[in-house]
Amino acid sequence: MKDRKQAALQRLARLEGQVRGVIRMIEEDRYCMDILNQTLAIRSALAQVEVLILQDHADDCVEDAIASSDPQAQRQKFRELVSIFEKVCR
Repeated sequence: MKDRKQAALQRLARLEGQVRGVIRMIEEDRYCMDILNQTLAIRSALAQVEVLILQDHADDCVEDAIASSDPQAQRQKFRELVSIFEKVCR
């Protein structure tokens, strides 16, 4: 899990640089398609960060709820996952 946390932080640091790069591109009136290609790359990289965080949630929070044998905690974690997937599928 620490490996995923480090990977997420590294990806976010790169994303921060990419966002700054897009800001410069816009300020410099660069070609629209070049800017759009960069924003698509940012969205893709952000989705990868989301996957890492979701994996951590499943491996830590959801696993803890399952191990607890607490039906209410289990339902809560399941609802959280469903809620996230609903947002992704919109």
